[in-house]
Amino acid sequence: MRSSRVVPVIAMAHSVLVCLASLWLVSNFLSLSSPALAISSCGGSCQTLNDCSGQLICINGKCKDDPDVGTHTCGGGSSPTTPSPPSSSSSKPAILTNINFEKGGDGGGPSECDSEYHDNSERIVALSTRWYNNGSRCGKMIKITAPNGKTTSAKVVDECDKADGCRNNIVDGSDGVWDALGLDTDIGEVHVTWSMS
Repeated sequence: MRSSRVVPVIAMAHSVLVCLASLWLVSNFLSLSSPALAISSCGGSCQTLNDCSGQLICINGKCKDDPDVGTHTCGGGSSPTTPSPPSSSSSKPAILTNINFEKGGDGGGPSECDSEYHDNSERIVALSTRWYNNGSRCGKMIKITAPNGKTTSAKVVDECDKADGCRNNIVDGSDGVWDALGLDTDIGEVHVTWSMS
């Protein structure tokens, strides 16, 4: 009699353990599969540029001030201080996207720097909010290097605004930029590096 009661109790305990293990696996899978949904502040953990808030960037797995922009958000201040001059020697990894700066193009309204539309054959770019840095790079030339080894210079005329959904590692380039780099705009996105010219 005694052995017939033990078997159902063991079976029930086994079922409970299987359920708990399943819940644990699902919760861990969900937390690992969507790290980009979490936006971290100073010192928070990150894996990509998009994991950090504001003008912070991901350095060695932690959200920190961007040395290229010169912010001091994490250094005790509550807002960025006046940026230091942009470094001309450091290349920054970015994603080059294609945008039409002409009136009626997918760039939206006129360019932020000069309130004008531009011919898409010009070599011009819009930089992500953190690199645009409140317009401090307006009218300045940057050098872009593609994976095929080709480089070109381009003039900063606009901001790819984070408030409008732009990721913080984007260089929006005109057809002129893509042509100069020997890239096909149908690709959509290309990993590049850029620096101040």
